[in-house]
Amino acid sequence: MASFDRFAGLASVLAGLAGIGYAVAFVMLKNAPLAAQFLTLAPLFAVAGLVAVFERVRGIDSGYATLALALGAFGSLAASSHGVYDLSNVLHPPAALPDVPFPVDPRGYGTFALTGLAVLILAGLAGRSTDLPSWVSPLGLVLGASLVVTFLARLVVLDATSMLVLLPALVSGLLSPVFFLLLGAWLLGWRRSAG
Repeated sequence: MASFDRFAGLASVLAGLAGIGYAVAFVMLKNAPLAAQFLTLAPLFAVAGLVAVFERVRGIDSGYATLALALGAFGSLAASSHGVYDLSNVLHPPAALPDVPFPVDPRGYGTFALTGLAVLILAGLAGRSTDLPSWVSPLGLVLGASLVVTFLARLVVLDATSMLVLLPALVSGLLSPVFFLLLGAWLLGWRRSAG
């Protein structure tokens, strides 16, 4: 497991950095090609971190742990597909883009709802595990809940600039990189003593 921990740690750190990169490119720079690249990469890197958590909680309840891993993997792939879709439209703009949700990830169903449910389940199991740092469960629960709320707000409120959408999106946008950076650092052994 040590070899996979190193890989998952590095991937989680990259997920956190790509998440920060996405936020900067999307919100501050308003650079669509760069944002799309980070959106493609961040969720792919995050899958390894989810697997590392899964490995540590599956002994607690293998059914829920497996369900969480499946939801998280699908959600991450949907989010990454959304990034590739955005990138392909930026690089080769079609004559017209339909004003409909992206069919693989409508209103962030995979990105926010499924990934949020996965993080909620894994965080709940982490709270009963002695194999993970104590911060994983509470931070994961808040992150998972904010992801699910972001999806629900985006589904119901069509105005993406509404505070009902922006506030949970901001919370999840801040917490996700923090979660994966901390997880990556812990998996790499940088913060093991802080437990």
